[in-house]
Amino acid sequence: MAFTQILFASTLVGAAFAGPKTCSSDVPLSCHNTTAVEDTCCFIPSGQLLLTQFWDTDPATGPDDSWTIHGLWPDNCDGTYPANCDSSRKYTNISDILTAGGGDATLTYMETYWKDYKGDDETFWEHEWSKHGTCVSTLDPDCYSDYQPTEEAVAYFGKAVELFKALPTHEWLSAAGITPSSSKKYALADVQAALEKGHGAPVTVSCDGKALNEVWYHYNVKGSLQSGEFVAAEPDGTKGSCPSSVSYLPKSGSK
Repeated sequence: MAFTQILFASTLVGAAFAGPKTCSSDVPLSCHNTTAVEDTCCFIPSGQLLLTQFWDTDPATGPDDSWTIHGLWPDNCDGTYPANCDSSRKYTNISDILTAGGGDATLTYMETYWKDYKGDDETFWEHEWSKHGTCVSTLDPDCYSDYQPTEEAVAYFGKAVELFKALPTHEWLSAAGITPSSSKKYALADVQAALEKGHGAPVTVSCDGKALNEVWYHYNVKGSLQSGEFVAAEPDGTKGSCPSSVSYLPKSGSK
Protein backbone atom coordinates (compact mmCIF):
# COMPACT_ATOMS: atom_id res chain seq x y z
CA MET A 1 0.00 0.00 0.00
CA ALA A 2 1.32 3.42 -0.93
CA PHE A 3 0.86 6.07 1.71
CA THR A 4 0.55 9.80 1.28
CA GLN A 5 3.83 11.61 1.70
CA ILE A 6 3.70 14.79 3.73
CA LEU A 7 6.58 17.20 3.36
CA PHE A 8 7.66 19.48 6.15
CA ALA A 9 10.37 22.04 5.54
CA SER A 10 12.18 23.42 8.53
CA THR A 11 10.90 26.84 9.61
CA LEU A 12 13.00 27.12 12.70
CA VAL A 13 15.92 29.47 12.58
CA GLY A 14 16.87 31.03 15.88
CA ALA A 15 18.05 34.59 15.86
CA ALA A 16 21.71 33.64 16.30
CA PHE A 17 21.71 29.96 15.35
CA ALA A 18 23.72 28.61 12.43
CA GLY A 19 21.48 25.55 12.37
CA PRO A 20 22.09 21.83 11.79
CA LYS A 21 24.51 20.37 9.30
CA THR A 22 23.30 20.02 5.71
CA CYS A 23 22.18 16.53 4.70
CA SER A 24 22.50 14.95 1.25
CA SER A 25 19.40 14.01 -0.71
CA ASP A 26 20.29 10.33 -1.05
CA VAL A 27 19.84 9.38 2.60
CA PRO A 28 17.44 6.41 2.92
CA LEU A 29 14.00 6.56 4.47
CA SER A 30 14.10 5.41 8.09
CA CYS A 31 13.08 1.77 8.66
CA HIS A 32 13.81 1.13 4.96
CA ASN A 33 17.61 1.02 4.96
CA THR A 34 19.22 -2.32 4.11
CA THR A 35 22.55 -1.55 5.77
CA ALA A 36 23.60 0.53 8.75
CA VAL A 37 23.75 4.28 8.13
CA GLU A 38 26.73 5.89 9.82
CA ASP A 39 25.61 9.51 9.62
CA THR A 40 23.04 9.66 12.40
CA CYS A 41 22.87 13.44 12.04
CA CYS A 42 21.02 12.88 8.76
CA PHE A 43 19.33 9.56 9.51
CA ILE A 44 17.21 8.55 12.49
CA PRO A 45 18.26 4.97 13.30
CA SER A 46 15.48 4.47 15.84
CA GLY A 47 13.20 4.48 12.80
CA GLN A 48 9.88 6.19 13.39
CA LEU A 49 8.76 9.51 14.79
CA LEU A 50 5.33 9.67 16.38
CA LEU A 51 3.28 12.82 16.87
CA THR A 52 0.94 11.97 19.72
CA GLN A 53 -2.22 13.80 20.75
CA PHE A 54 -4.52 13.86 23.78
CA TRP A 55 -8.27 14.32 24.15
CA ASP A 56 -8.54 15.23 27.84
CA THR A 57 -12.06 15.71 29.18
CA ASP A 58 -11.84 15.40 32.97
CA PRO A 59 -10.16 17.68 33.66
CA ALA A 60 -10.42 19.19 30.21
CA THR A 61 -7.42 20.79 28.55
CA GLY A 62 -7.13 22.98 25.50
CA PRO A 63 -9.90 24.31 23.26
CA ASP A 64 -13.23 22.47 23.07
CA ASP A 65 -12.77 21.88 19.34
CA SER A 66 -9.20 20.62 19.29
CA TRP A 67 -7.10 17.77 20.55
CA THR A 68 -3.86 18.75 22.26
CA ILE A 69 -0.22 17.76 21.87
CA HIS A 70 1.19 14.94 23.96
CA GLY A 71 4.64 14.72 22.42
CA LEU A 72 6.97 13.88 19.54
CA TRP A 73 8.55 10.49 20.14
CA PRO A 74 11.26 8.41 18.44
CA ASP A 75 10.33 4.73 18.22
CA ASN A 76 12.43 1.83 17.05
CA CYS A 77 11.23 0.06 13.92
CA ASP A 78 10.13 -2.93 16.02
CA GLY A 79 7.86 -0.84 18.26
CA THR A 80 10.21 -0.52 21.22
CA TYR A 81 11.57 2.89 22.08
CA PRO A 82 14.56 4.62 23.66
CA ALA A 83 14.05 6.99 26.59
CA ASN A 84 16.00 9.53 28.65
CA CYS A 85 19.07 9.36 26.46
CA ASP A 86 21.17 12.30 27.71
CA SER A 87 20.96 13.45 31.32
CA SER A 88 23.36 16.32 30.55
CA ARG A 89 20.61 17.87 28.40
CA LYS A 90 17.77 17.51 30.87
CA TYR A 91 16.71 21.10 30.31
CA THR A 92 14.42 23.15 32.50
CA ASN A 93 12.68 26.45 31.79
CA ILE A 94 11.56 25.44 28.31
CA SER A 95 9.69 28.73 27.98
CA ASP A 96 12.91 30.68 28.44
CA ILE A 97 14.76 28.42 25.99
CA LEU A 98 12.14 29.01 23.30
CA THR A 99 12.05 32.74 23.88
CA ALA A 100 15.84 33.05 23.74
CA GLY A 101 16.03 30.86 20.63
CA GLY A 102 13.51 32.70 18.48
CA GLY A 103 10.67 30.33 19.29
CA ASP A 104 8.15 32.87 20.57
CA ALA A 105 5.46 31.78 18.12
CA THR A 106 6.04 28.15 19.07
CA LEU A 107 5.71 28.98 22.77
CA THR A 108 2.53 30.97 22.25
CA TYR A 109 0.97 28.05 20.40
CA MET A 110 2.10 25.56 23.04
CA GLU A 111 0.46 27.63 25.77
CA THR A 112 -2.89 26.83 24.15
CA TYR A 113 -2.38 23.43 22.54
CA TRP A 114 0.31 21.62 24.60
CA LYS A 115 -1.36 21.40 27.97
CA ASP A 116 -0.79 19.38 31.13
CA TYR A 117 -3.96 18.04 32.73
CA LYS A 118 -2.49 18.85 36.15
CA GLY A 119 -1.91 22.46 35.10
CA ASP A 120 1.89 22.28 35.12
CA ASP A 121 2.70 22.81 31.45
CA GLU A 122 6.36 23.64 32.02
CA THR A 123 7.10 20.38 33.83
CA PHE A 124 5.22 18.46 31.13
CA TRP A 125 7.32 20.05 28.40
CA GLU A 126 10.52 19.34 30.32
CA HIS A 127 9.48 15.70 30.68
CA GLU A 128 8.72 15.29 26.98
CA TRP A 129 12.05 16.81 25.99
CA SER A 130 14.13 14.81 28.47
CA LYS A 131 12.42 11.48 27.83
CA HIS A 132 11.95 11.71 24.08
CA GLY A 133 13.71 14.72 22.56
CA THR A 134 17.14 13.70 23.84
CA CYS A 135 16.77 10.38 22.01
CA VAL A 136 16.45 11.86 18.51
CA SER A 137 19.90 11.37 17.00
CA THR A 138 19.71 14.32 14.62
CA LEU A 139 19.27 16.68 17.58
CA ASP A 140 22.64 15.74 19.05
CA PRO A 141 24.82 18.84 19.59
CA ASP A 142 27.46 17.34 17.28
CA CYS A 143 24.95 17.62 14.43
CA TYR A 144 25.13 21.42 14.47
CA SER A 145 27.77 23.33 12.55
CA ASP A 146 28.10 26.05 15.20
CA TYR A 147 26.19 24.62 18.13
CA GLN A 148 24.59 26.98 20.61
CA PRO A 149 23.39 25.28 23.81
CA THR A 150 19.67 24.38 23.81
CA GLU A 151 19.08 25.26 20.13
CA GLU A 152 18.14 21.65 19.42
CA ALA A 153 15.28 21.89 21.92
CA VAL A 154 13.89 24.85 19.98
CA ALA A 155 13.93 22.66 16.87
CA TYR A 156 12.22 19.79 18.70
CA PHE A 157 9.30 21.81 20.02
CA GLY A 158 8.94 23.73 16.79
CA LYS A 159 8.72 20.52 14.77
CA ALA A 160 6.15 19.04 17.16
CA VAL A 161 3.96 22.11 16.74
CA GLU A 162 4.44 22.07 12.96
CA LEU A 163 3.35 18.44 12.72
CA PHE A 164 0.41 18.95 15.07
CA LYS A 165 -0.95 21.80 12.97
CA ALA A 166 -1.10 19.46 9.97
CA LEU A 167 -3.00 16.79 11.92
CA PRO A 168 -6.45 18.28 12.78
CA THR A 169 -7.90 15.24 14.52
CA HIS A 170 -11.10 16.96 15.67
CA GLU A 171 -11.74 18.28 12.15
CA TRP A 172 -11.15 14.92 10.49
CA LEU A 173 -13.46 13.12 12.89
CA SER A 174 -16.14 15.79 12.55
CA ALA A 175 -16.04 15.49 8.75
CA ALA A 176 -16.88 11.79 9.20
CA GLY A 177 -19.82 12.59 11.49
CA ILE A 178 -17.88 11.68 14.64
CA THR A 179 -18.40 14.49 17.15
CA PRO A 180 -18.12 14.69 20.95
CA SER A 181 -21.23 13.41 22.69
CA SER A 182 -22.18 12.28 26.19
CA SER A 183 -24.46 9.58 24.81
CA LYS A 184 -23.37 8.45 21.35
CA LYS A 185 -21.16 5.47 20.62
CA TYR A 186 -18.97 5.16 17.56
CA ALA A 187 -17.38 2.17 15.86
CA LEU A 188 -13.64 2.16 16.45
CA ALA A 189 -13.19 1.11 12.83
CA ASP A 190 -14.95 4.31 11.70
CA VAL A 191 -12.70 6.45 13.90
CA GLN A 192 -9.61 4.75 12.54
CA ALA A 193 -10.83 5.07 8.94
CA ALA A 194 -11.48 8.81 9.30
CA LEU A 195 -8.02 9.45 10.73
CA GLU A 196 -6.28 7.18 8.23
CA LYS A 197 -7.97 9.11 5.42
CA GLY A 198 -6.60 12.37 6.77
CA HIS A 199 -3.13 11.14 7.68
CA GLY A 200 -2.50 8.87 4.73
CA ALA A 201 -1.66 5.79 6.82
CA PRO A 202 -3.17 3.82 9.71
CA VAL A 203 -2.98 5.43 13.14
CA THR A 204 -2.91 4.16 16.71
CA VAL A 205 -5.98 5.02 18.79
CA SER A 206 -6.05 4.59 22.57
CA CYS A 207 -8.84 4.90 25.11
CA ASP A 208 -9.34 5.67 28.77
CA GLY A 209 -11.73 2.85 29.50
CA LYS A 210 -14.16 3.03 26.58
CA ALA A 211 -13.60 6.71 25.80
CA LEU A 212 -11.25 8.09 23.14
CA ASN A 213 -8.22 9.60 24.81
CA GLU A 214 -5.19 9.50 22.53
CA VAL A 215 -4.10 9.23 18.89
CA TRP A 216 -0.60 8.44 17.64
CA TYR A 217 0.41 9.46 14.12
CA HIS A 218 3.39 7.49 12.81
CA TYR A 219 6.03 8.70 10.37
CA ASN A 220 9.17 7.42 8.74
CA VAL A 221 11.67 10.17 8.01
CA LYS A 222 14.03 10.79 5.11
CA GLY A 223 16.72 12.96 6.63
CA SER A 224 16.75 14.78 9.94
CA LEU A 225 13.96 15.82 12.28
CA GLN A 226 14.89 19.41 11.62
CA SER A 227 14.62 19.49 7.83
CA GLY A 228 13.77 15.99 6.61
CA GLU A 229 10.77 14.62 4.75
CA PHE A 230 8.14 13.05 7.00
CA VAL A 231 6.30 10.15 5.35
CA ALA A 232 3.11 8.76 6.87
CA ALA A 233 3.77 5.18 7.98
CA GLU A 234 2.01 2.16 9.42
CA PRO A 235 2.24 1.79 13.21
CA ASP A 236 5.41 0.04 14.35
CA GLY A 237 3.75 -2.91 16.03
CA THR A 238 0.31 -3.72 17.41
CA LYS A 239 -0.80 -0.91 19.69
CA GLY A 240 -3.97 0.71 20.96
CA SER A 241 -6.32 0.06 23.84
CA CYS A 242 -9.87 0.66 22.63
CA PRO A 243 -12.92 -1.63 22.44
CA SER A 244 -14.79 -2.02 19.14
CA SER A 245 -17.35 0.60 20.21
CA VAL A 246 -16.08 3.83 21.77
CA SER A 247 -17.29 7.07 23.33
CA TYR A 248 -16.03 10.49 22.27
CA LEU A 249 -16.89 12.58 25.31
CA PRO A 250 -17.22 16.37 25.16
CA LYS A 251 -14.83 18.58 27.07
CA SER A 252 -16.23 20.49 30.01
CA GLY A 253 -14.56 23.38 31.76
CA SER A 254 -11.75 23.45 29.22
CA LYS A 255 -8.64 25.39 30.10
